[in-house]
Amino acid sequence: MKNDKMKNQYRVNEQIRVREVRIVSDGESTVMPTRHALDMAREQGVDLVEISPNAQPPVCRLIDYSKFLYQQKKHAKEMKAKQAKVEIKEIRFGPQTDAHDYNFKLKHAQEFLSDGNKVRAYVFFRGRSILFKEQGEVLLLRFANDLEEYGKVEQLPKLDGKKMFLYLAPKKTGAVKKSQQKMDREKREADANAKKEEAVNTEMPANGGLLANAKVSEAALKALKGEE
Repeated sequence: MKNDKMKNQYRVNEQIRVREVRIVSDGESTVMPTRHALDMAREQGVDLVEISPNAQPPVCRLIDYSKFLYQQKKHAKEMKAKQAKVEIKEIRFGPQTDAHDYNFKLKHAQEFLSDGNKVRAYVFFRGRSILFKEQGEVLLLRFANDLEEYGKVEQLPKLDGKKMFLYLAPKKTGAVKKSQQKMDREKREADANAKKEEAVNTEMPANGGLLANAKVSEAALKALKGEE
């Protein structure tokens, strides 16, 4: 049924009853009487196919009609594949995500981007943890950096209510797999950073102290982490 419907979309050979047509071939075009175009088609053992009926004069090609329909069907299939809906996969973090959980979610994000999906990563802040939103921003930026071979940033970390969002899109050129050595090195670095952050959090007063009533500055955070 689909093939019959496609066949009826085009006029072929004697069905073309205009006085003259424009024949296109290999980037060139020639206007000639329709009768001459039909003679050329018969001599070459092909068909005269009208591909643009509304042009003045109508545009035609000299081609085997079955081959032409196959090309049109293939092109339509490719266009449909390109228009396929891209899914958005969500990945959720806490402001103090440990190294194991981070690497687990990083692996999933790599798979999502490799499959052509977008990734929306976000940090959810509960209660007073909103005071440490800078820590969530650093986590998301690190996440984006670790995924640079798989995707590109569509939106940098942005706070919306109690959530801070980061949007990533797959690279059009396709993801490049990291070597096992590089992944192992990054895992060791992530583990070391996690331990460092854990040590800093342990040193903070249990009741929040001064930090519970004041916004933590970037300089303060660096100082707590021993970066200065």
